[in-house]
Amino acid sequence: MAELEVLQADVTKLEVDAIANAANTRLMHGGGVAGAIARAGGPDVQRESAERAPIGLGEAVETTAGDMPARWVIHAATMEPGGPTSAAIIERATRSTLEVAERLGARSLALVAFGTGVGGFSLDEAARIMVAVAGEHEGGLERIVFAVHGDEAERAFGAAL
Repeated sequence: MAELEVLQADVTKLEVDAIANAANTRLMHGGGVAGAIARAGGPDVQRESAERAPIGLGEAVETTAGDMPARWVIHAATMEPGGPTSAAIIERATRSTLEVAERLGARSLALVAFGTGVGGFSLDEAARIMVAVAGEHEGGLERIVFAVHGDEAERAFGAAL
């Protein structure tokens, strides 16, 4: 069982094996967290994403992390371009991200609040879903960090833990 924690942090700066990206099915990382990850990682992140796209809703694929401290970015499709998303998609995307992290041999993973930005999904519900899926997960992951932005997100994920 992995240790679960909540951190108000910039996911692009965390020293973990893999970070998650709430992506769209075309893996075009224009805005929000996806855009920040693409900018921080450099051109390789978007180039590798374009080579892997498109992916289905709830699916996840990895790229290298480019210039970020992590080794990999795991891009989970939480919506079609422009949104919206749903509880079922967020649950599948979280499971898919954990499965990819295991396949890669990651020991630490940082998750972001899937679907709560452009996807417009409830922060409290996303936190409940993602924490439940991560809490049930069994495998080699030792540490799962919910990297959140803002007090509201920290409260939502803290309450879900």
